[in-house]
Amino acid sequence: MTEAASFHLEMTRFIRAPREKVFDAFTDQAALAAWHCPRGMGVLEASAEARVGGKYRIVMAGGDGSRHAVHGEYQVVSRADFLAYTWQAEAGPMPPHIRTLIEVTLTAQEGGTQLHMRHSGFPDTPSRDAHATGWQSVYNRLVDYLDPRGSAATVVVLGDPRSSYCRTVRMALAEKGVAYTNRPLPPHSPEVLALNPFGRIPVLCDGPISFYETRAILGYIDDAFDGPSLVPQGRPSAQARGEQWISLINAHAYDAMIRRYVLQYIFPKGPNGQPDRAVIDAALPEIARHLEVLEQGYGDRNYLVGAALSMADLLLAPIIAYVGMFPEGADLLQKCPNVRRAHAAMCERPSFAATQPEHG
Repeated sequence: MTEAASFHLEMTRFIRAPREKVFDAFTDQAALAAWHCPRGMGVLEASAEARVGGKYRIVMAGGDGSRHAVHGEYQVVSRADFLAYTWQAEAGPMPPHIRTLIEVTLTAQEGGTQLHMRHSGFPDTPSRDAHATGWQSVYNRLVDYLDPRGSAATVVVLGDPRSSYCRTVRMALAEKGVAYTNRPLPPHSPEVLALNPFGRIPVLCDGPISFYETRAILGYIDDAFDGPSLVPQGRPSAQARGEQWISLINAHAYDAMIRRYVLQYIFPKGPNGQPDRAVIDAALPEIARHLEVLEQGYGDRNYLVGAALSMADLLLAPIIAYVGMFPEGADLLQKCPNVRRAHAAMCERPSFAATQPEHG
């Protein structure tokens, strides 16, 4: 095939698997059905006749009901070194008359295989760029499929596990059943600053794709991975109520409960290395008010919205755990039976136990 234009993209990934297994993942239809789609989608159909002139077809579906189908013809099949095949959309963002070329080169490296992909023949820069993130996500799934560590080879949480926000993200991954790796890095470390210009934790990496800001990370986790939804289901009012609690926790409760209360004990900056009583005493009335609002919000439920866990519960649970560790916070919680009951229910969840930090 001759390239239709000079616009192309190239990607390289290291995969902890032999070349033969990587090659077969591109040519076996059962394997294609397991991995060949971006995060948040699934393969409905996959067929492959891996010979020169043979055809393949993949039909993908999104959680929103959208369908994307591609097909093509194998141009070169050289197990386990090189594979070339055409790529043409039947349905989706790419016009169906555009036929492009994919070339996959596999090179053995210590511990696995270096994969180099060149996708050429795009008619313009926007068409090429629109495929870049999609291919990164597809190859994340390929690594999940072939690497013995599964998704822990691609999904990495950067941040101190003692951070309440880091724990929230780790709980979300656990609730979704996603294996991950935690790199316990402090805020403003070089690795964190390279991905978040503000230096805050956590940062979530999914292969070469990365996100910062916990709410954005939670949204990505919920959309990208299978498992129970982390967004309240039902009427729009339920989703809006969930966002309301998220905003309250992030904008108000975290500042009073963690920054101006818990951290005064963990990192005391008062006279003689003691907690700053002025800061703590000023925060306590606000904490009491926040707990009162939460007490009313829970009512007789164990979750902030409806009968199922959502992002708001994941954000709040690590904060309440810290507040209860210190004397004034424990006293305030004694006045809030609904909050204590709901928090006890969170403590029973495997995701809470699995993310319990070691306090030093």
